[in-house]
Amino acid sequence: MRRTALLVSAALLTSLLPLAVARAADDPPPVPVDRFEGEVPFANPPAGGLFTWGSDTDDPPTLRLSSRDDAPEGDQVLSGTYDISGYGGFTHDFAFAEPAHDWSAHRGIRLWWEGQDNGKKVALELKDGGANGEASELWTTSFTDDFTGWKQIEIPFTDFAYRTDYQPVGGIDHVLGLTQMWGYAVTLPVGAPGQFAMDGVELYGRADQSLRASVLTDSAVYPVKEGGTATVKVTLATTGSAPIDEPVTVAYETTGGSASTSDYTPVKGEFTFPAGTASGTTRTVRVHTLKDKAAAEAAETVPLKLTVTGAKAPAETPQVVIDAHGLPYLNSKLPVRKRVADLLSRMSLAEKTGQMTQAERGAVGTGADITADDLGSLLSGGGSTPTPNTPAAWAKMIDSFQLRARATRFQIPLVYGVDAVHGHNNLVGATVMPHNIGIGATRDPALAQRTGAVTAAEVRATGIPWDFAPCLCVTRDERWGRSYESFGEDPALVESMETVVQGLQGARDGRDLKDDDKVLATAKHFVGDGGTAYGSSTTGTYTIDQGVTTVTRQQLEAIHLAPYRTAVDRGVGTVMPSYSSLDIVGDGRGPVKMHARADMINGVLKDKLGFDGFVISDWNGIDQIPGDYASDVRTSVNAGVDMVMAPYAYKDFHTALVAEVRAGRVSEKRIDDAVSRILTQKFKLGLFEKPYADTSGASKIGSAGHRAVARQAAAESQVLLKNSGGVLPLKKSQKVYVAGSNADDIGNQSGGWTVTWQGASGDITPGTTILEAMRRNSAQLTYSKDASAPTAGHDVGVVVVGEAPYAEGVGDVGNGNDLELSAADRAAVDKVCAAMKCAVLIVSGRPQLIGDRLGGIDALVASWLPGTEGDGVADVLYGRRAFTGRLPVTWPRSEAQLPINVGDPTYDPQFPYGWGLTTLTKVPEGGVATLTALGAAVGAAERAGADDRGRALVEKARLIVQQKAGPRMTAAVAAPFADAEHLLLTGRYGEAVRKLTQAYRAA
Repeated sequence: MRRTALLVSAALLTSLLPLAVARAADDPPPVPVDRFEGEVPFANPPAGGLFTWGSDTDDPPTLRLSSRDDAPEGDQVLSGTYDISGYGGFTHDFAFAEPAHDWSAHRGIRLWWEGQDNGKKVALELKDGGANGEASELWTTSFTDDFTGWKQIEIPFTDFAYRTDYQPVGGIDHVLGLTQMWGYAVTLPVGAPGQFAMDGVELYGRADQSLRASVLTDSAVYPVKEGGTATVKVTLATTGSAPIDEPVTVAYETTGGSASTSDYTPVKGEFTFPAGTASGTTRTVRVHTLKDKAAAEAAETVPLKLTVTGAKAPAETPQVVIDAHGLPYLNSKLPVRKRVADLLSRMSLAEKTGQMTQAERGAVGTGADITADDLGSLLSGGGSTPTPNTPAAWAKMIDSFQLRARATRFQIPLVYGVDAVHGHNNLVGATVMPHNIGIGATRDPALAQRTGAVTAAEVRATGIPWDFAPCLCVTRDERWGRSYESFGEDPALVESMETVVQGLQGARDGRDLKDDDKVLATAKHFVGDGGTAYGSSTTGTYTIDQGVTTVTRQQLEAIHLAPYRTAVDRGVGTVMPSYSSLDIVGDGRGPVKMHARADMINGVLKDKLGFDGFVISDWNGIDQIPGDYASDVRTSVNAGVDMVMAPYAYKDFHTALVAEVRAGRVSEKRIDDAVSRILTQKFKLGLFEKPYADTSGASKIGSAGHRAVARQAAAESQVLLKNSGGVLPLKKSQKVYVAGSNADDIGNQSGGWTVTWQGASGDITPGTTILEAMRRNSAQLTYSKDASAPTAGHDVGVVVVGEAPYAEGVGDVGNGNDLELSAADRAAVDKVCAAMKCAVLIVSGRPQLIGDRLGGIDALVASWLPGTEGDGVADVLYGRRAFTGRLPVTWPRSEAQLPINVGDPTYDPQFPYGWGLTTLTKVPEGGVATLTALGAAVGAAERAGADDRGRALVEKARLIVQQKAGPRMTAAVAAPFADAEHLLLTGRYGEAVRKLTQAYRAA
């Protein structure tokens, strides 16, 4: 029936009820938020209105205003359809230019929903405080669609909880104030197509004190040494910070817990916040603990029960924890192996399996499950950050989680992990390094180590002791969306860059891991992730990522396994298996998911290579193993996975693993091995002695010194592919015309895994764009992104083009991506290069197809993804540094050539692996005679073990060949040239010069 009829019926019914029941009539009248009669437009921020959103282009729902005879409110309803795989929904933001709304006088919010009886949850989110609807705190709750037809859903504001998994900007005060509201959002169900209709969003009821006043404690856990005193602060907080109208009474009592009354002095009492008490007023309760005669004890808990009258009680009962003491594993003077053995001997099965469980920070909320489930580890996935996203907030968040671990029996600290794959890239303001593909282009192992050291220092300064890096993949097909995570296509190049492990961890024996500027490193993704075949992926719309790598055992050893042998020799602390499957030719097994390959994890990694760290699964990686969940758990753990990243399914994993052990399908010996490996690294990291963040290095995050390292890395990563007529370096006096999509975009030049998982275009973090850096070096510069500004009167053009950010399989070619420049970029190149001498810079995670355009381009630079320090790019453009970078991968002529790699029997690229011109003031001269002499000299250097001299002589021969070959690249030149680069990296200098001589003769 229509709303008018409903209201008439309600009024009639109310008149028949007893007076006591009709007190709701004293409530203020409802206040409409949305009637959906056309008063709210479909619009995007900063304008007020309704707009949709989703995790990809398919996930935003459709919205429309529909005329309905059965509309609960007026004539129209908001309706739509959806088919969501990731996440999706819609938002009503109030206009940014207008004041926020005050909802604090009301009990809650309600809406009419047309039920589909699908049993799915619909999330409702409020936007509270902050500058506007996209810069506010998010508070969420949900209701279940388990009915049919129209139903009015009433939700008291007290049902809303602060979102811990995602906030768009820095937190305001973590209190649902209701005095500055910016709108609401609805998140729709996922996994199946559906439709919805809603109407009449409004505020209802009167806010009484028990709803708008809360009693809070300053912590949930209060650790004290035996004999110490815990101080519990109890605070009154109100919506809108208004004084209370009626008294609030708090009764307190120590009761229950694992401690006995001989361990503490019981307390019991009450206090009252009288009417008129201001929000923020605090009272204190002290709990005194006692020293008993026991010399060694596990931690004991003393809950402080709070009973609140007149306000909302704390969500949790605070616990005083008497610290564990006197136990051998707590003695830092004992050898690590003895500490591990002692602690392991005391642990229950549930405690052990808890150590093998890793959850996402957003899934554990304030962290109560850390204690309840004895969790051993947390992580932040890409873009999973605290609010605000600052170093102090990271440290505070992680400390709060570590505090929860103090309430467990043995107070085993968490090890917190993050994907800092090119600097502390989740943190706004951190130093963002070039991605690995650019580091590989530098051919500078010492610099790679320095980038790792800067990353480690910035990560550890925010309280994080573990980095899921480096990626040791050997990228063999540029269609792979993770190509830029690799140092290159040649395992010898990847091995040479593994100095980054020492930058992250320090000494190979792990003695530096306890330092405040070192982190535990992770070699990933074991093994063969860079060799997956195009079209072999079965993950969503991915085409190559997480697919199948088919190799002979010889190819596996030589290409994909070699970097892990080096990593183990360097003492890497953890290894992460790949999502991909491995198909070893001739073994009769076909493709097997790496998380299930006991022959590779137990057999090769741990037994043959001697890896003594622990193996951490990838994000839900075990879920891709065929079979039910119990089978996934059993198979992966028996295969050698020691800790499972089960971000949101951590309870399921923990429960399943315990059940598998009790059923005898996973041995206790396997569990003890896994937990011993995990505890060993925790002891090496010094977490038992210092579980909380050491922020003494936080002032260096994003510092000039750290950015100088990133600037050098960006400069050395630039590869000069062509330089006709000496267009580069530029001169300060030249009139320069700059164009292209990536000239002035810090997000694009940083790429994926920057602030968020996929990265984003635009001004997402502090840094210097290539354009900004060029302005500092140029006396006269014109910038026109689309090259629409007049081109006349300029000496040279610089067109900066390439890719927008992506990560993992989202960036696979064929999954909405290709290797072609965009139409806008092609147009900018064509216009500028037709009008003047031009240099084209390609900012991308992989080679882009230039094809016939190469002839019209005077200078071509592979800039890769240089990170936040655009000054490094300008340094080589203007000659402050010489171009010295070399291709870490082969640059193809066409996509039809892919995959194409050094050593292929057919090899005819546009530019070969190892190619890289220089702008050194003097390039070596000479011909075959010079190369012959260099061959003799390099042979002597090789016999004498003089590696530095050998490399220098090969480099001289390489430059001579490049000088002659120039742009006239043929297969006869490219193949031996690329082979020489591989030989150089493997120390075979004499053979390298012979190959270069062959290339010279063919040029």
